[in-house]
Amino acid sequence: MLFRRHSRLAWTLILGWILGCCAAYASEPPRYALRSARMLDVDSGRILENVTVVIAGGRIEAVNPPGLPEGLEVVDLGDRTLLPGLMDLHTHLLYSLEGDWVHRAVKESPADAALRGARNAAVTLKAGFTTVRDVGGTGFADIALARAIDGGTVEGPRMVPAGHSLGITGGHCDTTGYAPGIAEEGPEEGTADGPEQMLRAVRYQIKHGAKVIKICATAGVLSFEGPVGAQQFSYEEMAAAVEEAQRHGLKVAAHAHGAEGILAAVKAGVSSIEHGSILTDEIIAEMKRRGTYLVPTTYLADAIDLSALPAPIRAKAEWILPRAKDSLRRAIAAGVPIAFGTDAGVYPHGLNAREFASLVDRGMTPLQAIQSATIRAVDLLGVDDRGVIAPGKLADLVAVAGNPLDDITQMSEVRYVVLGGELVHRP
Repeated sequence: MLFRRHSRLAWTLILGWILGCCAAYASEPPRYALRSARMLDVDSGRILENVTVVIAGGRIEAVNPPGLPEGLEVVDLGDRTLLPGLMDLHTHLLYSLEGDWVHRAVKESPADAALRGARNAAVTLKAGFTTVRDVGGTGFADIALARAIDGGTVEGPRMVPAGHSLGITGGHCDTTGYAPGIAEEGPEEGTADGPEQMLRAVRYQIKHGAKVIKICATAGVLSFEGPVGAQQFSYEEMAAAVEEAQRHGLKVAAHAHGAEGILAAVKAGVSSIEHGSILTDEIIAEMKRRGTYLVPTTYLADAIDLSALPAPIRAKAEWILPRAKDSLRRAIAAGVPIAFGTDAGVYPHGLNAREFASLVDRGMTPLQAIQSATIRAVDLLGVDDRGVIAPGKLADLVAVAGNPLDDITQMSEVRYVVLGGELVHRP
């Protein structure tokens, strides 16, 4: 009996300690103020001078209030420009072109991918990206990473994970090149043929935590299957995915390079075309009519080391990338809705902000490029709690050197990052 009483006492003490720790973790972020030489109003495009933003409970409480409470901590950002936290809607945090990446699918487990993702998530956050849409991982490691970030175990941006990318047997989003029986995949792992399997694939990703559905409408570059622009999923397959995802309140992002596959995906009702390398006048008109976003991932065309790619993949890249640049210029000039995405992982994570200068090079103004990563990204995500600096919004903020409207490359010079009111990066 004495042993039992002591055991109960020990467990009571342990439980109290656990609850105390949980209470400490659950405590609200601090209340304080940020002061900056400049702030960009991304809606109007105006630069405001000498701005003070009050943060409380992880949200923005006030912008330029008439006075501050006595004793309130003020963090002076100095000669910086304050902006909303940036959003990258096409990342692969679990992925990188390092080591033996070609054979990674048969050499590594989802645990390897998750550990790599934890490193990449921290780097991405410090680069100023407080929200990412992660469009395809392996073994649901992306969803585990998102949970770890939300729970405070791992440092990283807010994630909108896709689970497995969906593709046809032998297509861009399947694992190919191995003997029969090796790395075979089915609807649960994202490989689906026909509308019925597509329903199974979509439902299985949602069951295990996907917040967006990613489909591969066409062939791709970094895979060993056929021509880079060839349509892979049929219209009927894509329409089935869109209908099922919408039933659950999710959007569909379609990897698509070639014109036929892009047009079929747009008509099937996807919310965004990823890459969009070959755009025709008909596609541009249809995207504008439907409000379909283009997520162009254009910096990689400037950055990717072609000499490091296997010969068949290099040949595809050399053919498609110049066409993708030209298509983006036409889309910008025509007014196609564009949201910011980088394909980070194809080049090193943390360099995401270099996409801004590439967008400007293709024809955007600096303001339009920044809007693509804030108010346009919010519109595509379908959320309204971030993307601008205003009372009530999430306190996700970044501060960059100089004025990015004068020099867009300043977007790569992030000095401060605030996520949910917590100052997670500073000089």
